[in-house]
Amino acid sequence: MASLKSLAKDTAIYGLSSIVGRFLNYLLVPLYTAKISAASGGYGVVTEIYSYTAFFFVMLTFGMETTLFRFINRDDEPDPTRVYTTALMAVGALGLVFVGSIALALPSISTAMGYASHPEYVLSMAVVVALDAFQAIPFCYLRYQKRPIKFAALKLGFILLNIGLNLLFFLVFPAVIPGWQIEVGHIFYINLFCTSIITLGFWHELFCLRWRIDFALLRRMLSYAWPILVLGIAGILNQTADKMIFKHVMPGKEGEVQLGIYGAGVKIAMIMAMITQAFRYAYEPFVFATRRNGEESDNRQTYATAMKFFLIFTFLAFLCVVGYMDIIKHLIGRSYWPSLRVVPVVMVAEILMGVYFNLSFWYKLTDRTIWGAWFSGIGCIVLVAINIIFIPQYSYTACAWAGVAGYGTATLLSYFVGQHYFPIRYPLRRIGLYTLVAALMFVAMRFNETHIPSLLLRLTMNTALILLFIALIVRLDFPLSSLPVIGRRFRKA
Repeated sequence: MASLKSLAKDTAIYGLSSIVGRFLNYLLVPLYTAKISAASGGYGVVTEIYSYTAFFFVMLTFGMETTLFRFINRDDEPDPTRVYTTALMAVGALGLVFVGSIALALPSISTAMGYASHPEYVLSMAVVVALDAFQAIPFCYLRYQKRPIKFAALKLGFILLNIGLNLLFFLVFPAVIPGWQIEVGHIFYINLFCTSIITLGFWHELFCLRWRIDFALLRRMLSYAWPILVLGIAGILNQTADKMIFKHVMPGKEGEVQLGIYGAGVKIAMIMAMITQAFRYAYEPFVFATRRNGEESDNRQTYATAMKFFLIFTFLAFLCVVGYMDIIKHLIGRSYWPSLRVVPVVMVAEILMGVYFNLSFWYKLTDRTIWGAWFSGIGCIVLVAINIIFIPQYSYTACAWAGVAGYGTATLLSYFVGQHYFPIRYPLRRIGLYTLVAALMFVAMRFNETHIPSLLLRLTMNTALILLFIALIVRLDFPLSSLPVIGRRFRKA
């Protein structure tokens, strides 16, 4: 129980930086969708280029985040800084090679991507992704050192700086500078500047220790990491492949327009990605650290309990987003509202991704990471096939359902194979009950949306459903008597 409390505390801090940061970043979505019309296709450019950025981030970190935690917590590793600097120098060197290669072949690459007139978009984002990958290692080291405050401060610092500059370029400058033209490229240049500045925040982690690379250690780390890289590539393709192939399956201006509309809708669904990311930041070092401390006999039950609570709170977040969609939809411009119909589907895909992440530790802890590569690869094939076959007919609706199919496939494979190699008794009945109740409440909310014209009445009824779900959580798994201070009254009663 103490371990779960520590996990909950760290998740709350990481979640603060992730959820609050993403919420602040959401302020840019109405800004972009107000200043860049859906018909222009400009937001489609942003959506596509950021999908490539996410893909290459995984390539450039090549599994070193998980690998760092695995090796830095090994019983036979006496010097954690040796593991850290080896990983840091390897990722940094690969990033330099990547940026150099993009710069040398920039005209050809930008033309192939459809940005022959704007090669600077491609180069600026190449530098950003290389810096992001490099920063990922110090961020992991902060998590290993259990320094969530500095972690959160740097994450939030980037977002606040990014928002401030975007407000200047998209609101202030057009109002005070005659002839100022808003350009999509401003988004990329601001990102590059902010990422460069935040790198300086790692001064202590970069320059207050002795840099050294142990090639023997690096070979062992790479042997562990390459299946994770394959897993990561498949995983990120599950998230970005639809956006990367959309214009090729639906070419022309219409493809850019539809992609931009879909990209704006996905932003609303990203509340699930926030929760999953916050949980991952805390859960990954937690699992490997307890493994090192020899607590495996008790930890399988802890992993099962963590899965249950992860699903409980993601279901609650899902219902909150669906229940208050009439309010949340104003985060994006009215011309992007057609994408709202796929938001629940995308959120289900994100929930499945979180479940898959929870299930993934059996092969990471047993050094069978090749299984993860197989699971993610098969899921990715399913996702890509559905996109290619159905996008021409169903547009971005196919993208949303392809995510559910891809993650669902990987999740089922990981669960059944994992129960053979590393059996964990998950509370399936309780999880099934919460899933059923959340599904019924979702149906009720959609009924309210289509049959109740009064906004106030819809929101009231949806709020009642959410409170009912919370009451179920309290009744079954989170009794008020267990809470500090408040619980005293219930225990006395």
